[in-house]
Amino acid sequence: MELLLDPHIWIGLFTLIILEIVLGIDNLVFIAILVKKLPPAQRDKARIIGLSLALLMRLGLLSVMSWLVTLTTPLLQLGELVFSGRDLILMGGGLFLLFKATTELHERLEANPESDGHSGVYASFGVVVAQILVLDAVFSLDSIITAVGMVEHLGVMMAAVTIAMLVMVLASKPLTQFVNAHPTVVVLCLSFLLMIGFSLVAEGFGFHIPKGYLYAAIGFSVLIEFFNQLSQRSALRHEAKQPLRERTTAAIFKLMGSKTYQNRPDDDLDAPAAAPVSFGEEERYMVTGVLSLAERSIRTIMTPRSDMAWIDVNDSPAEIRAMLQREPHSLFPVCDGDLDEVIGVLKARDLLFALNEGQPLSELAKQNDPIIVPQSINVIRLLAELRQAKGSLILVSDEFGVIQGLVTTHDLLEAIVGELPDEDETPDMVRDGEGWLINGSTNIHHVEQVLEHEGLVSESDEYVTLAGMLLSHFGSLPTPGQQLQLQQLCFEVVEVSERRIERVRVMLLGA
Repeated sequence: MELLLDPHIWIGLFTLIILEIVLGIDNLVFIAILVKKLPPAQRDKARIIGLSLALLMRLGLLSVMSWLVTLTTPLLQLGELVFSGRDLILMGGGLFLLFKATTELHERLEANPESDGHSGVYASFGVVVAQILVLDAVFSLDSIITAVGMVEHLGVMMAAVTIAMLVMVLASKPLTQFVNAHPTVVVLCLSFLLMIGFSLVAEGFGFHIPKGYLYAAIGFSVLIEFFNQLSQRSALRHEAKQPLRERTTAAIFKLMGSKTYQNRPDDDLDAPAAAPVSFGEEERYMVTGVLSLAERSIRTIMTPRSDMAWIDVNDSPAEIRAMLQREPHSLFPVCDGDLDEVIGVLKARDLLFALNEGQPLSELAKQNDPIIVPQSINVIRLLAELRQAKGSLILVSDEFGVIQGLVTTHDLLEAIVGELPDEDETPDMVRDGEGWLINGSTNIHHVEQVLEHEGLVSESDEYVTLAGMLLSHFGSLPTPGQQLQLQQLCFEVVEVSERRIERVRVMLLGA
C-alpha cells in the first residue's frame, strides 16, 4: 500500500510508460510494413501475435534481470575493441534492421509487384511472424535496459511495459492503415529504421549516439512529411471543387497525351465550390461502351445468322423485289441457294437496277467479293477490317466456315451509344411500370449497362443475349411465368416460342 502512495513511483511509472511507447513505435512501424506482405485476412492476426510476443518477451526479460546485468560483462576482445553480450546482440539486431530496411526500400523503389501483394503472391505467415519475433528481440532488449536503468521496482517495470504494449495494440491498426495508405510514409519509416539500425551497430562498437539526435532528426522528417500530406490534401480539395464532368474529361485528355489540360491555371481555392454535374444516362452509357469495347468479343456486337437478310440468286425477280421492299437494309449478301454459299455483297439500289435491266445477279455479285472474318477476332482488330470494307458489311464465320452473322458500322455504333432502332422497329428494352420489358435476343451487355448492374455478362463468352443468360441458369427452355432472382434483379419469362425466349420482364427487388 505504501508503494502505491509514493509519488516517485507514479512519476517513474508514467515516465517509463511514455518512454516504452516511444521506443516501441519503431517496432510498431516495422510490424505494419511486414504484415502488408500477408493476405488481408491474416494481417490483423499477425499484428496481434507480433505485439503479444513482444509483451511476453519483455516480461520474460524483466523476470531475469540478474541475467541482463551479466550481458555487460566482456565476452570478446578484438585488439582494443571489447564486446559484451549486449554489444553483440545490439550489433546483430542493427545489422538485421539495416538488411531488412534496405531490401524493403529496394522492393518499393524498384516497384516489385510482390511487395504490395497485388499480384496474388503473398509471404508465408510463419516467415513474417519469425521476422517479427527477431525484431521484437532487438527492440525488447533496448526497452528493458531502459526500464532497468530508470525504475528499481520490478512490479512498476512490468506494469509500465504492459500498459505501453496495450496502448500500442490499440494504436496498431490505425497506424498500420495510415502507413500502408501513404507510400511516402513507408519510405520515411524505412529510413528511420536505417538510422536506428546504424545507431545500434555503432553502440555495439562502443560509439554511443545520443537518442536525442535521432529523435530530433525523426521529428524534423515527420514535420516535413506532415506539410507534404497537408499539401496533398489541399490539392485534393482544390480538385474536388471542379465538376465531375470536367475532372473526368481532364483525366482522359491527360491519359491521351493532350496538352490542353496540362498547364491550366489554378483557380482560387477559397472560391465557392461549383455545383456537382455528373454524367447523364446517355453519356454514362457511351463512356462505359467505349471502355468495355476492347474486352467484348465479336459475337456480342454482330447481327446473328437467324436475323440476317440475304438474297438468293435462285429466287425469282418478284421474290427478290419483295425482299428489298420488306427489309430496311442498304446492303445484302448475295448467295447461291444457301447462306454459306456467299457470292458477294451488293447494295439494294444495284440489285434493283440489275433486276430492271435483266442482268444476272451472280455475275454482278462476283465483282464485290465478301469480307469474311473468323468469330475469334476481337473488336479492336475488327475496326481495321471495317476501315478496309469502306462502308460494306463484314461476314463472320466459325472454324468450319459456317456463316454465324454479320457486322456493320451501325452494329459497332450501337455497341458504343446503345440501341438505334430503325423506323419500323420497336426498341429491345421498354419501360414497364417500375421495371423493364426486354426482348430475349437483346445483347446482355446492353441489358447490363441500362440496368446498371454488373455480373450479368458471361466471363467465358458462353452467352451473348438475355435469353442465353436465362437458359444458362435454368438449364432448359423455361415456361411463361418462371422467375430467376439474380443480382438484386427478378427476371420473369413473359413469352416463349417453340425454341427460344421472346420477352422477359425485369424488376428490381425491393422496389
